[in-house]
Amino acid sequence: MIHVFLDDVRLCPVGFVAAHNAEECILLLQECEVGVLSLDFDLGWGQPTGLQVASFLASSQRFPREIYLHTSSWSGKQAMHQLLYRSKPESVKLVNGPMPHDTLQTIANTAKNRL
Repeated sequence: MIHVFLDDVRLCPVGFVAAHNAEECILLLQECEVGVLSLDFDLGWGQPTGLQVASFLASSQRFPREIYLHTSSWSGKQAMHQLLYRSKPESVKLVNGPMPHDTLQTIANTAKNRL
């Protein structure tokens, strides 16, 4: 199982696999079991956004266990949250904000212990 961090600018946290665009993120979601997914909305001028990833999740029903929306785009965050909330299974945790520090620390510690 992997954890995926979608962002074109921010540094990827320890224990996560970086996806720098929507296509990379969707490929990881198609090919891997994803535990935690953290989504940005704006991924570069003229590029597909995090909403395309949310749309893929909704249409394919390939949801990770937890989804966080770390984007600074208020309208993008609302659009992704509404789409994901309507389509996700009840067992999927959806947070309309970034990961808390303790979640990041737990994932980083787990990754370090595997080394």
